[in-house]
Amino acid sequence: MKMLQEFRAFAFKGNMIDMAVGIIIGAAFGRVVQSLVKDIIMPPIGMAVGGVDFSDLSIVLKEAAGETAAVTVGYGAFIQTLVDFLIVALAIFVAIKVVNSMQRKEEAAPAAPAPPSEELVVLREIRDAIKRD
Repeated sequence: MKMLQEFRAFAFKGNMIDMAVGIIIGAAFGRVVQSLVKDIIMPPIGMAVGGVDFSDLSIVLKEAAGETAAVTVGYGAFIQTLVDFLIVALAIFVAIKVVNSMQRKEEAAPAAPAPPSEELVVLREIRDAIKRD
């Protein structure tokens, strides 16, 4: 029973919910980046290198024979996935850099100390007056 209570406290404390939101947003971001690479970045690159569609690039290791399919190495899809990864890595790097700079600004600007209360000011004046006498 105690383990169930600990899990409930963990799951609803916020950690699990924050993690789930992060995973969902990450998956959506991955699809956006995949579309960016596949539909926007790779076509001009393919056109620049002679009208090549990278997703079709492959090396045939064994030709198709009858019912058996051909054995191929799809290096074009790998290149496309590599570009996906580089864009995601760059986006994460930039996001972390922005968050770190915001945290440094918060740490660098400590709050000004609060002015002493009216009572404290009066007590200090009394202390100083007693010391002078």
